[in-house]
Amino acid sequence: MGELNMEDMPLPSLFEQSRKIHLAATESAVDQDTVRRGIEGLGKCENMISTLGLFSANETKEDISTSNLKYILVPFYLAELMEKVSADDRIPILKASQEKLKEFMSFCEAMELLPKGELETSVPGGSNQMVDRRARKIARFKRQKAAESKLLEIKERKERRGRSTKAAALSTPVEAGEEEMVDDDSEEEREAWLTTISLAICKALDLLEMLQKEEEMLSAIKEKQSKEGEKEFSRAILDERTKTAETWHRNAATRARYTKPAQPITCATFAQDVLEGRAYVSDAHEHKHQPLIFGPASLVNGSLTSERDRIAAQVFQPGHRMPTMSIEEAGLKEMQMMQKFQERTAKFMEEANSAWYKERKQPGPVEDEDEDDDAAQEKARALDDWKDENPRGAGNKKLTPCG
Repeated sequence: MGELNMEDMPLPSLFEQSRKIHLAATESAVDQDTVRRGIEGLGKCENMISTLGLFSANETKEDISTSNLKYILVPFYLAELMEKVSADDRIPILKASQEKLKEFMSFCEAMELLPKGELETSVPGGSNQMVDRRARKIARFKRQKAAESKLLEIKERKERRGRSTKAAALSTPVEAGEEEMVDDDSEEEREAWLTTISLAICKALDLLEMLQKEEEMLSAIKEKQSKEGEKEFSRAILDERTKTAETWHRNAATRARYTKPAQPITCATFAQDVLEGRAYVSDAHEHKHQPLIFGPASLVNGSLTSERDRIAAQVFQPGHRMPTMSIEEAGLKEMQMMQKFQERTAKFMEEANSAWYKERKQPGPVEDEDEDDDAAQEKARALDDWKDENPRGAGNKKLTPCG
């Protein structure tokens, strides 16, 4: 959208240019410069309307001419454009937009354009019962849908009439001296602008409600921040902590090449202290967890002086056996057992590779082997001779019927 020369522009042209900016900002996202140009143009429209005195306090909608009805929408367009301005502190923008909306609705009420009872929903302290508010919102939604349908119908009617007029002009030649017939659509234009104003009133009431809630939330957040101060961690602090942790890990990995490995950390709390720099790995840490003690509070960690106290202490004891050590202690004991096993295995390997173990396993003299072989051969021969003399099954012949 090009630059607007608003200095010498008449009111109708200035209003149309500003209305186009408002329509573009409503239907799609536009840059902030365009929004500010639209606000500037609508501000000049307000000044020109006030200077020309187009509206009077003792007038109603019936007294306003059709050509001036559209200028009633200037405060509403200005409020919607002001709400789209981006700024660090949004509360002043919300307040300025609400003022314009209230000004627009007050003028519509004076012109008898605002339905009765609508302002009660937006004024704090009014009769804002939940049922009434819901009923008014439903009625407002129906009016908004009806106004949109009516505007669409008027637009289609104008387009059809324009096409018919164009077709008639092409088919019927105009004779010399014949006057052109001009359609008098002032009533239709008046109906269209009144419907547009009704639609704007519905949107203005919803927008005012939304802006009030947003202002309340932002004010509460601002008040909370002023009381508690800035307690949230900024991105710089988080990056610094991350960088410190990475540097610690990098340095620890470098030192691990040349130093003796430290004892493994089995306590999560101590490990967190080491990571955040509150402790060192070389520090001694106790992480023994005593089993839970059940019983009355007066007997916990106390001495049982009588049989009555001993029985009272056993009342709330669990029905299962409690652990005698923590997970960390069991892990340390298992590591110690593994270290002993590795030491014993290394000792056995050293003995197996020693000269004494090899000499112990050396075979004896050759003569002893020969003697053992002769004895085995003689025993085998005697067994063969006995098998020849006693064939298999020979002792069972008497058990057979024919034996």
